[in-house]
Amino acid sequence: MPSADSALETAALGRARALLATPLPKDSVWPVLCAAAFAASTALMLATTMIMAPPVITEHVVQSHR
Repeated sequence: MPSADSALETAALGRARALLATPLPKDSVWPVLCAAAFAASTALMLATTMIMAPPVITEHVVQSHR
């Protein structure tokens, strides 16, 4: 049983052991970046298609009511 007047601080010792432990592997950012780039390019292609597509109605609305 450790004595109460020990020179070692258990909290500081636990923190030091945690800091010296091997670092956890980091997740890769590339899959997220590729998915975001794909979504952005798809949105831009859809917007370009919507702007450049010919209109569905070929006559003016005012002329159809006369």
